Amino acid sequence: MEDCLAKKMEITVSEAEKRTGRNAMNIQETYTAYLIETRAVESQSEGQCAPVDSLWRRYSEFELLRNYLSVTYPHIVVPPLPEKRADFVWHKLSADNMDPDFVERRRIGLENFLLRVASHPVLCQDRIFYAFLMQEGGWKEMVNETGFQLKADSRLKALNATFRVKNPDKRFTELKHYSDELQSVISHLLRVRARVADRLYGVYKVHGNYGRVFSEWSAIEKEMGDGLQSAGHHMDVYAASIDDILEEEEHYADQLKEYLFYAEALRAVCRKHELMQYDLEMAAQDLTSKKQQCEELATGTVRTFSLKGMTSKLFGQETPEQREAKIKVLEEQIQEGEEQLKSKNLEGRDFVKSAWADIERFKEQKNHDLKEALISYAVMQISMCKKGIQVWTNAKECFSKM
Repeated sequence: MEDCLAKKMEITVSEAEKRTGRNAMNIQETYTAYLIETRAVESQSEGQCAPVDSLWRRYSEFELLRNYLSVTYPHIVVPPLPEKRADFVWHKLSADNMDPDFVERRRIGLENFLLRVASHPVLCQDRIFYAFLMQEGGWKEMVNETGFQLKADSRLKALNATFRVKNPDKRFTELKHYSDELQSVISHLLRVRARVADRLYGVYKVHGNYGRVFSEWSAIEKEMGDGLQSAGHHMDVYAASIDDILEEEEHYADQLKEYLFYAEALRAVCRKHELMQYDLEMAAQDLTSKKQQCEELATGTVRTFSLKGMTSKLFGQETPEQREAKIKVLEEQIQEGEEQLKSKNLEGRDFVKSAWADIERFKEQKNHDLKEALISYAVMQISMCKKGIQVWTNAKECFSKM
């Protein structure tokens, strides 16, 4: 962790800007660009003012970077991006992806994504990631030249492996179930939070109504007027603070959403392991089949029914020379298959070792982050309740002076 990029460089997504341009289909579109600023830490520690490097990136470029990292490092739980369009949004807030408040929260999420990658012991050393931060022109071409798209596994192949693996690793099966449950629990938590926010909004609006009623009442009262107006003022100030509070609530919701999306990153690692296990089993099965064929040719006995065996009975046996030639080809294929199986076994063991180390790192990070987020959320709720009590304490004093 001492060598991670986050220790050597300050990385911020400092600004979001609405732009208009033409896409690949030559159709005019509106999009948001984000300003990434980087500054070396070393020169600052020496008392010098390091120059700031900056460049603009679209959300689609962040997506391209993450796709590249996911394919290139299949054993790593790659940090997720913030949502492109608002999901689990509280219904009184805008779900428009061009809404300034949503764009601001996404800006924070994109900065968090870059900091997550820059803090990762493996991902932070990737040259494409470094170029993403420092090289505006030609970056896309640089990514495409890696050929990472050719390494990407098809969804059909992954689905096939899921159903056909005979000996799945119990640890990865349990991890897949855990990620499903994590996603389900956080989704439910976000829905509950939205209901709490709705009720909270109602409470604040009721206080706004109290404020209006007390103010109107004060206009017709001489002796009680000042006390009613003061109480109404306290109610109005309390009611007006709801917008800032709900925006703060959305910040906590975004912290939960990050781990909602992390669940898919966990499943991606599980799918990759299933694919490797499936390829290993297919290679072992093919090797067994070839060894059996070789044995049958050498001994002249056929253990299982085959079209070749039936053909030999109908049209006569092969000559010794032909049989020897086939045995020689099969022996070469068997040797090659054994080397391939050995290589796949070694690759699988390395994958499991690397993946499990990263999963443990992720779990430690998750426990820390969610604990902090939930504590902060609880503190915020307690603070709001205290403000509510204070409002009514102030109102009580106002009423007592009448």
